[in-house]
Amino acid sequence: MTQVPEHIDSPPISQTPLYQLCLAQKARMTEFAGWEMPVQFSGITKEHEAVRTQAGMFDISHMGKFRFTGAQVVEQLQTLVPSDLSRLQPGQAQYTVLLNPEGGILDDIIYYHQGQDPNTGEQRGTMIVNAATRVRDKAWLVANLNPDLIVLEDVSKEQALIAIQGPQAERYFQPDVEANLSSLKRFEHLESTVFGQPAFIARTGYTGEDGFEVMLPPAAAIELWQKLSDAGVTPCGLGARDTLRLEAAMALYGQDIEQNVTPLEAGLGWLVHLDSKGDFMGRPILEQQKAEGIPTRLVGLQMQGRYIARHGYPVMLDGNMVGEVTSGTLSPTLGYPIALAYVPTHLAKVGQQLGVEIRGKVHSAEVVKKPFYKANTQ
Repeated sequence: MTQVPEHIDSPPISQTPLYQLCLAQKARMTEFAGWEMPVQFSGITKEHEAVRTQAGMFDISHMGKFRFTGAQVVEQLQTLVPSDLSRLQPGQAQYTVLLNPEGGILDDIIYYHQGQDPNTGEQRGTMIVNAATRVRDKAWLVANLNPDLIVLEDVSKEQALIAIQGPQAERYFQPDVEANLSSLKRFEHLESTVFGQPAFIARTGYTGEDGFEVMLPPAAAIELWQKLSDAGVTPCGLGARDTLRLEAAMALYGQDIEQNVTPLEAGLGWLVHLDSKGDFMGRPILEQQKAEGIPTRLVGLQMQGRYIARHGYPVMLDGNMVGEVTSGTLSPTLGYPIALAYVPTHLAKVGQQLGVEIRGKVHSAEVVKKPFYKANTQ
């Protein structure tokens, strides 16, 4: 008779290269996507305000980091995303989504086009994916790409990743970088050195503010984090990252977008370039939705009062549930509760009055334009 073990050990939780530094800075930690990550340091509101007014930094080393080389990097990746990557010039990036055959979103990603290697002539590119979906994304890419034309290298555990975000991000970061950061426009990237180590630097982020994301070896990342902290950049955790991205109406995978949602339903139609590219995974479904319309749409809600709509709360109209909240918070910048929710398309118009059921009582909400907050970025 087979013995059933009393318990099954869970996979060990990973720690980023900045883990000990975060502990030393009195970060409150939590498990997130298999990693031990800081939720907050000095407090979510203080960290949020630092990013909106000065500069804050985030340890995002848990995110997946893929490098591609080969004769047809762009051509191969074109078949898996709805966006036309062939429009990218070397040094440019594209936020997009990996799709399944049903047009559903497997993950949202950023692809950085690095052009040709001057020595080999091969194309080069970098892709950043979500931590929770890294293993699945890698398997999906390997299964759907021709290994003779494109090679994937997973450097997720070998490289650290820091996001420096806020209107003063360039001023704080520039002294540590050999390259001139002012030459970078939004969604551009370059390769340079930080403390003598090779660094991949992009003017991208997940806060709605100007800023940079830098990928570099762990030792250099530790030195950079410490130096930026000493210079006055505020360490920030997942709590502020969530309130910042929600104000900017940036989707969170697994919450606002997932496999059974298409980019058209998720309000990401601007990523779908049906007219300028050929066949790709899920294209027939998206073409059909374009022609026939979509049943539901992700909208922004402003609560009329102080009650906060949270993930999973029912959206109501005339006593009936018509949708569901995917994300919600009290906006530190705006001073009132905001939320994202899926509702029927005919109710998705700005100004539509709805309700959200919170602990058995329906509270008024209004459909508003996204994003809730927009910074004066480059």
